[in-house]
Amino acid sequence: MEKILNAKKILIVTEYFYPEEFKINEIAVEWQKKGYEVAILTQEPTYPFGKVYDGYKNRWYFEDSYHGIKVYRVKAVTGYRESLFKKFLKYFTFMFLGSFVALKIGKKYDYVFGFNMAALTSMMPAIIIKKFYKKPVTFWAQDIWPDSVYAYGFKKTKVLEYCLEKFVAFMYRNIDHIAISGKGFESKLKSYVKKDLPFHYLPNWADELDMSMEKVVFSTDDRTHFTFAGNVGKVQNLENIIKAFNALPDSYKGSSQLNIVGDGSALDDLKTLNKCDNVIFHGKKPREEMAKYYKASDFLIVSLVDKPIFSVTVPAKTQTYILAKKPILAIICGDTAEIIEKNRLGFTAKPDDISQIKDIFIKAIKTTEEEKKEFSRNCESLTKNEFNKDRIINDMLMLLTETR
Repeated sequence: MEKILNAKKILIVTEYFYPEEFKINEIAVEWQKKGYEVAILTQEPTYPFGKVYDGYKNRWYFEDSYHGIKVYRVKAVTGYRESLFKKFLKYFTFMFLGSFVALKIGKKYDYVFGFNMAALTSMMPAIIIKKFYKKPVTFWAQDIWPDSVYAYGFKKTKVLEYCLEKFVAFMYRNIDHIAISGKGFESKLKSYVKKDLPFHYLPNWADELDMSMEKVVFSTDDRTHFTFAGNVGKVQNLENIIKAFNALPDSYKGSSQLNIVGDGSALDDLKTLNKCDNVIFHGKKPREEMAKYYKASDFLIVSLVDKPIFSVTVPAKTQTYILAKKPILAIICGDTAEIIEKNRLGFTAKPDDISQIKDIFIKAIKTTEEEKKEFSRNCESLTKNEFNKDRIINDMLMLLTETR
């Protein structure tokens, strides 16, 4: 503990920060409370809408604060929801602009923490500080390059593959510690990191929920309510989920409702695809109000398309669903499906098998109240034992301030 108290300044490098809703907001506040001087290097907030938030201006450089934490912001690319080119440009804008700022401010910080939520290019400012000022760098990997580049639509060519392999190896061989949010990440990243660098499994924890809130009224009649909450993008596989729900026999379709709470690049296409009155799009809701929607649900849905990268990805919403103590439909392969099956938290289906998705909808509708209670008890036990927020944040801090 004495070693922790002697640590002074932490710079967090992250493409996303408040008012965008990510775990890094909570980490920064908790570390600040522990007596560290925490600062953030990020960009102007645009996620998930692809446009700058109200109250912010897209300036080349700006400084503001959040709960007493200094925030360095650089200009962000907008319009990336509609343009693959702009998405590509977005990968490099923070890389370059953030690196310039890192050169200016990096020397005064004792530790650098990279919240690798999306593009690995966004971690370059952390590596710049490592190279120029010899500061220890820790990554918390939430995404896997190069796999995710191809998963999000970029064509795999020999030139791109060569460049990505060299870039990923350069980035990971210059870090001192690595935490991973999914156990399967280790097998994907091991070849890139320094020999014998240990991987530390530190999963996402659940968002704080006030389950005492009055639940929303999804419908006036008695239905089995299925709810998907979060980003509505192409990789969330909602197209197949809606197709499966639309394919339910009328007796099951009439006694159930699919609720989609969120916004994203695929929303308009999904509204066009849907032909069922019992599929309701509620739009994006504030995070602090989500308990009302979970509480009104019988089953919560987590889903990603069937690509190798996503078999080792555990979406952060999974832990929040578990905290809500609601049965889960995991329409996903790999680690997430294993968590649901191993701990008996709900039902699973392969994301590309519409017939199988339809079958678990029916299975869920037939589930008894006693079975739902058992799923809930299992969720509560797992939250206490594995997805404890305070323990994870403390372990992350110990890893960051550890000397090798």
